[in-house]
Amino acid sequence: MAKGAHRSHRALGTALVVAALASTATACSGASEPDRGAAAPAAGQQAPGQAPERAAAGALNAYVERVRERRTARVVAAKKWGLAKPPLEAPAAPATKPRITTRKGFETDGEGLPPVFTAVPTKQKVVFLTIDDGAEKDPELLRMMKELRIPYSAFLSDYVVKDDYGYFARMQKSQETGVSLHNHTLNHRYLPGLSYKQQKREICGMQDVIEKRFGKRPPLFRPPYGNYNEDTLRAAKSCGVEAVPLWAAEAFPDHMEWREWDRDLHPGDIVLTHFRGKGDWKGTMPDMIRRVMNVITAKGYAVAKLEDYV
Repeated sequence: MAKGAHRSHRALGTALVVAALASTATACSGASEPDRGAAAPAAGQQAPGQAPERAAAGALNAYVERVRERRTARVVAAKKWGLAKPPLEAPAAPATKPRITTRKGFETDGEGLPPVFTAVPTKQKVVFLTIDDGAEKDPELLRMMKELRIPYSAFLSDYVVKDDYGYFARMQKSQETGVSLHNHTLNHRYLPGLSYKQQKREICGMQDVIEKRFGKRPPLFRPPYGNYNEDTLRAAKSCGVEAVPLWAAEAFPDHMEWREWDRDLHPGDIVLTHFRGKGDWKGTMPDMIRRVMNVITAKGYAVAKLEDYV
C-alpha cells in the first residue's frame, strides 16, 4: 500500500476516534441539544462539554505521539545493533489466554499433568523467544534487548546462575513489562534417568531458589535437553509448575535449527536459544539476537511475551 494511503487511513482513524470520544463526552453531559435559554459562559471559561472533548483529544494526541516516539527509538536501536530491519511490534495480548494442551506424541499416561507443548495456539503472527541455563552473563544482552524492546523469558539452572544472581535480578527489571525467570532445574541433569525423588529435588529445589532470589515461584518449567517422563511432570506439578514449554526452533549466532519438517516459523512457535558466548559457539549473545531477529522479522513475525499467552 502507498505511503499516502497509510497516512490517510491513520488520519481518518484518528479523526473517527476523536469524534467518538467527543460524542461520548457530549452524551455524558446529559444534553441532547444546546440550552438556548442558558447564559453565555464568562470570558476565559469553557462552554459546557468543551473541556471533556479537549481532554479526550489531548489524551489521544499524547498516545499517538508516544507510539511515534517508540517506533522512532526502535528504528534507531535497530541501526545501532546492526539489525537488517526494526523488529515488528507485537499485537496487544489476548484478553483471554488460549487453552494449552499437550502436543500430540508428547503425552504420558498420567492425567491432569502440566501440558507439554512446542507452540502456543494462536492465529497471530507472533513467536516467543526463550533463553536457557544462564552460563553467559553478558551485560550487552540486557542493553540490546531493552533498547530494541524485545520480550523474552529465561529458564535458569542454579549451577550456572548462582555465581551472579544479581545479573538475573537486573535482567528481571530491565524492561517495562519485566523479564520472567523460570525453572530449568538445579543442575541440568538428564531427568528420565533419575528417580521420582531425585527429579523432585531438581525441579522443586529450583522453584525454591527462584522464589527466594527473585521473589516469585515460576509457573513454567523446561526439562534439560527437552527430555522428561511421567515422574518429571508429576514432580513439577507437585511444586507449582503449570506448563512445560519446549520449542519449535533453536537459534545460534550463525544458523537456525528447526523441529518442523518445513523448516519454517509458524504462528505461536516457541524459539529456544542459550546463554552462551564465544567460548561455546561462533559469536556473542548480541550476535545471536541479531541473527534470530533478522530471521523472525524477515518472515513477517513479531516477538510477543510468552507469559501473556500461557
